[in-house]
Amino acid sequence: IACSFRYYALSAKRLKSLSLSLSLTQHEGTFSLFVVRISRDVIQFWSPNSINKNKAMVENLQSHGVITSDEVAKAMEAVDRGLFVPDPSYAYVDSPLSIGYNVTISAPHMHAMCLQLLDKNLKPGMRVLDVGSGTGYLTACFAVMVGSEGRAIGVEHIPELVASSVKNIEASAAASPLLKQGSLAIHVGDGRQGWGEFAPYDAIHVGAAAPEIPEALIDQLKPGGRLVIPVGNLFQDLQVVDKNSDGSVSIRSETSVRYVPLTSREAQLRGE
Repeated sequence: IACSFRYYALSAKRLKSLSLSLSLTQHEGTFSLFVVRISRDVIQFWSPNSINKNKAMVENLQSHGVITSDEVAKAMEAVDRGLFVPDPSYAYVDSPLSIGYNVTISAPHMHAMCLQLLDKNLKPGMRVLDVGSGTGYLTACFAVMVGSEGRAIGVEHIPELVASSVKNIEASAAASPLLKQGSLAIHVGDGRQGWGEFAPYDAIHVGAAAPEIPEALIDQLKPGGRLVIPVGNLFQDLQVVDKNSDGSVSIRSETSVRYVPLTSREAQLRGE
């Protein structure tokens, strides 16, 4: 039996002394384990098909404390996740989804967490880099937050994903105008090298796990800027890197996570 386990990123503080209620569901021959409720903090993640609208998804993330910023909520409401996934019927399920080429689009709660961590560095007029932009969903959210005076750059090394992500963005009423005017762009490239053309960036997000933090990304981070990146191989941590005014960096781990690896295009296509 093939088992697929949905992973929830929760801090150690939230996990302390919590009791779990679990449910096992089946879809197309694959069993999935879902955390239905975590008592104590009254955090509840929704099960498949209980949420079928983008706004309801965002409201659920707000009610469970994953989204606390009005700006993050507005961006996620404006950019309909249903336009950015291969099967819209699963767009609002709190689970990662395959998008082909051995990669996934992250679960909504992970996107919300990363947007929250970068919230102060996504103000109008700021610059943001999204490494491993995939379907373009989170890049579009970034673009909406920094606005027409800012700049949001996505970098993805699979040309087919870049082409499809542009089509996804063009279908979004909130993001399409930003793409047309050039404040939002998706490029084919090796994200481990960043995108130097518009550096330095106020915010950098990496959507795949690196064995160590790429120096190029730290170099392209503006003093006062923040980088959010999963780091590790089998065991991974979502690390938050803040660059200080003197150029030094402070690094902390936010939570344990599980992402696909940040690797070369060839290795990714081989599933390595």
